[in-house]
Amino acid sequence: MLEKLPYITATTLTNALGEGNAATMHALRNQQSGLRKCDFEDTGLDTWIGRVNNVEQVEIPNSLKHFDCRNNRLALLAINQDDFNSEISRVCGQYGTSRIGLFLGTSTSGIHEAELAYRNRDEESGSLPASFDLHHTHLIHSVVEFIRELLGLKGPSLAISTACSSSAKVFAAASRHMHVGLCDAAIVGGVDSLCLSTLYGFNALQLISPLPCRPWDIERKGINIGEGAGFALLERDAADKTSIALLGYGESSDAHHIATPHPDGKGAALAMERALQMANLADNVIDYVNLHGTATPSNDSSEDAALRSVFDRIPPFSSTKGWTGHTLGAAGITEAIIACQAIEHGFIPGTINTSQPDKQLSEGIVLETHDCPINTVLSNSFGFGGSNCSLIFGRNEP
Repeated sequence: MLEKLPYITATTLTNALGEGNAATMHALRNQQSGLRKCDFEDTGLDTWIGRVNNVEQVEIPNSLKHFDCRNNRLALLAINQDDFNSEISRVCGQYGTSRIGLFLGTSTSGIHEAELAYRNRDEESGSLPASFDLHHTHLIHSVVEFIRELLGLKGPSLAISTACSSSAKVFAAASRHMHVGLCDAAIVGGVDSLCLSTLYGFNALQLISPLPCRPWDIERKGINIGEGAGFALLERDAADKTSIALLGYGESSDAHHIATPHPDGKGAALAMERALQMANLADNVIDYVNLHGTATPSNDSSEDAALRSVFDRIPPFSSTKGWTGHTLGAAGITEAIIACQAIEHGFIPGTINTSQPDKQLSEGIVLETHDCPINTVLSNSFGFGGSNCSLIFGRNEP
């Protein structure tokens, strides 16, 4: 167990609900989903998506134009919200740019730029356009390099791509780097943008829903793909000792199947158990569980089996994917920040679109957002291939 896990001293979140933390809070409070009928490119797929407005209008600074792609535009749009840049300036001045780590998750990075390049390849030679920059747009590390150069950071940096657990695992990676003294503070986050590969890919797997997704519902038919970006600032010390802190994390890899979770939820249960063990908390201390809750038949039943095995009495739980869509590599940070909002503002977000909870699953899913004192939240993120991560956040009382 790590001796001391970091405080969460600043956050910012952008997704289909809007730009900045307040937009997500407002939507959660007012039962307003961000999903819309699929209008991305010319896909023609019968599904709903969580699309972020204004990404197309974002301008990458001239000195960083080689990074220009939808994913990095979304990252820039997000990091400019909630006065987050001021907090970064503060820690850079306090610790020095070489002592600030950067750990970001993504599943597809700027692959949409490669899709556009292939659409515009030379008809005779098949060559890709000369303007296509594979390294600075398509590769997984692109968004990390972009943010690193944008902010002038010189500390450790890492891109994590473990499907839907990517931007949850960044909290664990950053904590370990801070624990061994490689950095004094860290920016963690995740960015995933809409692209044809995920839309057509999940459609081929028969995992996308023709309706707004319904986690835990007897009529659940699959996911709605979304896009989003979020960032959190982690520090070993915080001036406000009532700050929210990362209390524990748990990781596992069940490797049951490339696209299907273990039916008994063994890997998911192990991740939750390890997070509780690190936090030195009994399961009855958790006030709320933010489910991975994808709304596919197999994922929800697997996660339910995991909850049953970990908790003697399952606390209130809900899924927020009906609000934002499944943001894939950005799902971990999206739901981590929502977990922190639940603690800070004292509420449990509902599970929008769900109306008939599956009686084969555990009872107690929260359908409507309501006020409730929250001190500890467990947030689950489970990815393809059995890559699992659970995070516990809590109010750190003085």
